[in-house]
Amino acid sequence: MKPITLPANQPAARFYQGGAQIAAFRGTERHEPNTPEDWVGSTTSVRGKAPEGMTRLESGELLADAIASEPEIWLGPEHVARYGHDCMLLVKLLDAGQRLPVHAHPDGHFAQTHVAAAHGKAEAWYILSAGTVYLSLTTDIAPEDLLARVKDQDISSVLPLMHEIDVEPGDCVFVPHGVLHAIGAGILLAEVQEPEDLSILLEWEGFDLDGEKDGHLDLGFELALTAVENSARSSENVEALIRRGGKAGNALAPEAAKFFRLDRVESPTEIAAGFAVVIAVDQGVELTLDSGTKHSLAPGTTTLLPFAAGSYVLEGPALVARPPAA
Repeated sequence: MKPITLPANQPAARFYQGGAQIAAFRGTERHEPNTPEDWVGSTTSVRGKAPEGMTRLESGELLADAIASEPEIWLGPEHVARYGHDCMLLVKLLDAGQRLPVHAHPDGHFAQTHVAAAHGKAEAWYILSAGTVYLSLTTDIAPEDLLARVKDQDISSVLPLMHEIDVEPGDCVFVPHGVLHAIGAGILLAEVQEPEDLSILLEWEGFDLDGEKDGHLDLGFELALTAVENSARSSENVEALIRRGGKAGNALAPEAAKFFRLDRVESPTEIAAGFAVVIAVDQGVELTLDSGTKHSLAPGTTTLLPFAAGSYVLEGPALVARPPAA
């Protein structure tokens, strides 16, 4: 199989603004309003709106269906032996046209128990344009206090109680399950995450959604907020979730490895055969297959590598997102 160049796949009418930076990154001229997310190599649907969000191959077949029919071709025998035909990965480009609402994502046990999902939603952000993010609490908030603030939409009192962190291109932020977070306006990032669309939203005023209806995974806030971490983390603990500086090699904090992998490549680097998404970051990237066939990837290109494409060498600034090791 050959590498597959993926066009933009931006679910329509999301609840927050953005999309222009994705168009600029990809080198296209137009974007639709409120299309701030590009779901790359996706086997995951927008919650309650399947198949929206799922990648379609050039043939029209859903990537998820193609993998299910030939999992070893796409994922490799070792991956299939451990995870079945679950690709264990979702990659996005995200353009925060406005600050995102304060929210969190459940862990796997909560997701399996309460919403019959196969995974929780840990995620990591590789920063492509500078800005500010908010991550975890600086002080404890009692569960009943947090519930009251959500019901009253008193989230303006919560944001100042979160760690406010300046990030630069090349920084990578890991967001564990349950940790409150928000992405500041103006940031463009590449996100790697577990393949679910599960968010517990603590605020919705100023956003195009009905948080009282859609903010709690249909569980009610009393139950949904039990998945949210309401205790403080120290500055040192939060900084340990961040890798600074965009150096080549593993981009992620150590605890992310059980969920997904993300590497930054600069000089020629061989990548073993396996399901992967490659993002050409700043300049053109040269991808050379084991067969010797070369592919030139323009800046902003997103490319899907099935296991059957074999090993390959990348040269140039690129991100390689992969599932956890089998």
